[in-house]
Amino acid sequence: MRETIIIEKEKVELKNPVLIEGLPGLGTIGKIVTEYLIKQMKAEMFAELYSPHFSYYVLVDKRGNVRLLRNEFYLWRNESGENDLVILTGDSQAQTIDGQYEVADRILEFAKEKGVRLVITVGGYRDKVKGEPKVIAASTSPTVLKKAVEAGAVNSPNGSPIVGTAGLLVGLADLKGMDALCLLGETLGYMPDPKAAKSILKVLMRLLNFTVDLTDIEKEISHSEETVERMREMEVQKRLSLQKRRKLEKGRITYIG
Repeated sequence: MRETIIIEKEKVELKNPVLIEGLPGLGTIGKIVTEYLIKQMKAEMFAELYSPHFSYYVLVDKRGNVRLLRNEFYLWRNESGENDLVILTGDSQAQTIDGQYEVADRILEFAKEKGVRLVITVGGYRDKVKGEPKVIAASTSPTVLKKAVEAGAVNSPNGSPIVGTAGLLVGLADLKGMDALCLLGETLGYMPDPKAAKSILKVLMRLLNFTVDLTDIEKEISHSEETVERMREMEVQKRLSLQKRRKLEKGRITYIG
């Protein structure tokens, strides 16, 4: 394989489709959001993207079957609303600068062929989080940005870089005559963050006028918070044990005169 390819499993016709991209990244937020939408909406995969710019290993399932790393396009048909959704997720982002540009360009060309006029990318924004994580928005379109803010997002600080696929898709979409919006959830970023993902899901629902049940992600949040609390307790115990050991070692010091 010398270049990025997309294999269509099924030819589809779409109604005013919007592309939502979420790949592995800071806090795994993009992947959590897209996989949650796919599961809740029972979206169906219709195309796969393969690239020589992904990491050079394969994945092996429980049965011993092997496959290449890939990105996947899923379709949700919106029977009662204006926009079908094309949801893009996957195993990896491209590992080189050239690869990032090539993969992003191929994604956009494919989306444009399917009639996509709005691209929404999802990821994480590293920051201290107070209360509910904020959703940071940046867009190539003032109109789209205004709608995102009305849906609960806040404007991105001036000069903030958006790294990787989430940023490049937005920048390149403008060159291809497509509107684009990036939504980033506030996160510390050191572990998967379903709480930040939930904040983005709420903005997406208001922005695109659809509904998904958030019960399952609330369970993920509870589990995540329990894990964080256990890690904190372990760290406290580690510090106490270290302090105790130092006191014992100090008490054993003797001097020979």
